[in-house]
Amino acid sequence: MDGNGRWAQARGRPRLFGHHAGARRVRDVVEACPDLGIKYLTIFAFSTENWKRTQVEVAGLMSLFRRYITREARALKDRGVRVRFIGDRLRLDGKLVVLMDQLEEMTASNDVVHLTIALNYGGRDEVARATKRLAQDVAAGCLSPDDVDEETLPRYLDTHVLPDPDLVIRTSGEARISNFLLWQSAYAEYEFIDTLWPDFSAQELRRLCTSYGARDRRFGAVPA
Repeated sequence: MDGNGRWAQARGRPRLFGHHAGARRVRDVVEACPDLGIKYLTIFAFSTENWKRTQVEVAGLMSLFRRYITREARALKDRGVRVRFIGDRLRLDGKLVVLMDQLEEMTASNDVVHLTIALNYGGRDEVARATKRLAQDVAAGCLSPDDVDEETLPRYLDTHVLPDPDLVIRTSGEARISNFLLWQSAYAEYEFIDTLWPDFSAQELRRLCTSYGARDRRFGAVPA
């Protein structure tokens, strides 16, 4: 969800103004998912690299995350949205983590849309943490090194209960994946669009889904 800061600066407003506009856009996109047949949606809210931003912006984002959860919790539950968070929670504020835990528990029985929010998330960090847990199981004798293959590691990833993504959309004109779902997106389709996230609409999501539906996904094979 890139482009919040540039969207705000183009309007002569502080970057946090753009982040608030971006948070409102999340609601529109989540609400559009059922009609588009989207059951699983993952949004990249804050990366492990975003701590490099100014203290003012980071503090503002953390406050925004707390307010978003508090404000949207009931609506998410009522719309049948199940919320999960992925990423390393150890560096996050304790009050925010409590709200995250409560929202996950509150929506645990929902099944209309599975919304995953990547918060303090980085693909490399996720693989490193997963590898550490895998190594611990090997050291404890719970897992044989001979049994470790490409089917084993995903069981240790943050996304172990989720399907791999079919389509990854990067907004704001940047053509890079920025450490997002590195393992899981090996065969995902990509869309790099110029739209800044606060301007991203349900109509554009529908257009991208239609385009995705016309693609020939062979996963390395040759079509019959």
